[in-house]
Amino acid sequence: MNKIAFYLLSCMGILLFVGCKDKTTLQTEQHFQQSLITYAKGFTLIAYDDIYVVQITQPWASAKEKFTYVLKKEEAKVPDSLKQYTQIQIPIQTIACTSTTHIPALDLLGEVPALIGFAGLDYISTASVREQIKAGKIKELGQNEALNIEVIVDAKPNVLMAFAMDNSNKTLQTIEQAEIPVLYNGDWTEQNPLGKAEWIKLFGVLFDKEKEANHFFEQLVEDYRTAQQLVTQIKNQPTIVSGAMYSDVWYLPEGNSWAAMYFKDAKANYLWNDTPGVGSLALSFEQVLEKGQQADFWINPGHYESLNDLAAANPHYKEFEAFKNKKIYSFAPTKGETGGTLFYEWGPLRPDLVLKDLIQILHPEVLPNYQPHFYRQLQ
Repeated sequence: MNKIAFYLLSCMGILLFVGCKDKTTLQTEQHFQQSLITYAKGFTLIAYDDIYVVQITQPWASAKEKFTYVLKKEEAKVPDSLKQYTQIQIPIQTIACTSTTHIPALDLLGEVPALIGFAGLDYISTASVREQIKAGKIKELGQNEALNIEVIVDAKPNVLMAFAMDNSNKTLQTIEQAEIPVLYNGDWTEQNPLGKAEWIKLFGVLFDKEKEANHFFEQLVEDYRTAQQLVTQIKNQPTIVSGAMYSDVWYLPEGNSWAAMYFKDAKANYLWNDTPGVGSLALSFEQVLEKGQQADFWINPGHYESLNDLAAANPHYKEFEAFKNKKIYSFAPTKGETGGTLFYEWGPLRPDLVLKDLIQILHPEVLPNYQPHFYRQLQ
């Protein structure tokens, strides 16, 4: 789909993070640049001779702010044109995180011991991290919107990896004033499943494990493409309805969202795939029933974990053929040791497994011996 982007030094490339004025300085002080990102839209990562420049272009949905960081090794010389940006010495030794989507990268890169703080420890399911938690080696930082500043400042991580819904979290500004770099991670805003997973490259650079991160990602892309090839000849594409009611509104994915992309790649006919947008549609029950009552499958019915839960929430759910035929599948029942939803933690970094899960559900003859990793059939 997307070709690997290797750009020659040019004004357009530099505009991604420093502007044309800085182009001359960088050309004279740095001899080579290489863009390391292919699928992700929320950040750029440019490698020079001995520094990396990261720009977080989408720290949250519809963000207007951009954040630029210079990642440098101890001996590296930072050009004058980049000294205005936050500098982070790499490899970092310690990190604090605020989203479970940050956890798998640490596990895969063998950097779990570097994690010294997290916001909401009970949400973590990864076994290696839970061992560290039990050993008292990871501090509880509170909740994302109410971080414990005193604990964070006392722990003084080399980096606080931040998850933010907008720019209203004043706590993060206070932490920055304590000279702890706050590095925004917008992996959750990516709509391409491979784009979500590509954020592992940021962790790779932070820990001086760029090769390991690249190798993992290249293998992941290959596995995802291989899974797609399994269903290229599929003619019968089952119909899908998705989402569920919250109060009086049924929310379901828009046609260009990451969820809809999974349905497309798994060769399913998502009944709202022609709708524009990457967020959620807000429809009435009647609208969804009219279009989706005869759908073959119901995928991702909100937080419900059983047919009884669905029926108790709204008895009219029973009117759907997918309910009658027990063709409802969800990642909600798959939990970690302390109740965290495994999909929210590992799904973004393992789109290959998510796609295989959906292919096995929708086209079981293609993967007859495969056991879904995240999804379960509601009973």
